[in-house]
Amino acid sequence: MTGAVRLEQQRLYLSLYLQPRASRDAFLGLHGDELKVAITAPPVDGKANAHLLKWLAKQCGVARSGVALVAGDNSRHKRIVIEQPGQIPPALAELLGKAS
Repeated sequence: MTGAVRLEQQRLYLSLYLQPRASRDAFLGLHGDELKVAITAPPVDGKANAHLLKWLAKQCGVARSGVALVAGDNSRHKRIVIEQPGQIPPALAELLGKAS
């Protein structure tokens, strides 16, 4: 099972490597044991974290309150939990498929 993306008991766990100030928001594939994610927000005053959580909520069809930053508040390496995702984005579904 890949450590980057796990689905357990209606919770989606993500280990991310963040690339802020990118030209677009996107899943970029694996970066070691983490999923690399590009976001457009700068890493200033929590803007990157806020943007990332909002974007992930939209991608997974949940309210923003359903996405939590578990670790990595001031780091590029982040751990995220998404409660009861309404949908799994294709990039994540592909990684989940490889994990089983």
